[in-house]
Amino acid sequence: MSDAPQLYLILPTALPVSELEPRLTPVLDAHAPACLRIPGGGDEQDLGRIADLVREIAHARDIAVVIDDHIELARRHGLDGVHLTDGARSVRYARKELGADAIVGAFCGGSRHDGMNAGEAGADYVSFGPVGDSALGHGQRPELDLFQWWSETIEVPVVAEGALDADRMADLAPLCDFIAIGAEIWAADDPVAALDTLWEAGQA
Repeated sequence: MSDAPQLYLILPTALPVSELEPRLTPVLDAHAPACLRIPGGGDEQDLGRIADLVREIAHARDIAVVIDDHIELARRHGLDGVHLTDGARSVRYARKELGADAIVGAFCGGSRHDGMNAGEAGADYVSFGPVGDSALGHGQRPELDLFQWWSETIEVPVVAEGALDADRMADLAPLCDFIAIGAEIWAADDPVAALDTLWEAGQA
């Protein structure tokens, strides 16, 4: 694991396609993430339009794009992979369907056991969260020592996500390969400034 984590950016939910590009591009230009994630809720046709737009924006900047759970949509719209929200259960299937080069990530809540199973099944990364007060997953908040143990023991990259604040950023940044940020900035009037503040906390 590198000393400094990389940014993993989760797109805003329930934003019309027409508003997505002007909201997203300033953030990408200020802080280029390693990966963009499209939330999987909503109408599949809308998701397809979002996938096409985000793929063009991201790939022009050499940024990977994954989508929550929609394996077939990821393949159909030329995305780089999927983020699975059911822990290790679908990892082998997603790998079989999307191939060896696709990104397959797994959200494992606060479960070390699920994380290890996902890694053994071939996940490219494991995500734990929410690290703050959030309804993400089952709301089971992973303790800092899970990230500490994982970073020292497991080679599969680890992502922290869910209700991050400056204090949690400072604690988690040294222990994670990626920090996933989304809702924390999109509700702000100036998402770039909100991301600046959060990201600087992780560099302290």
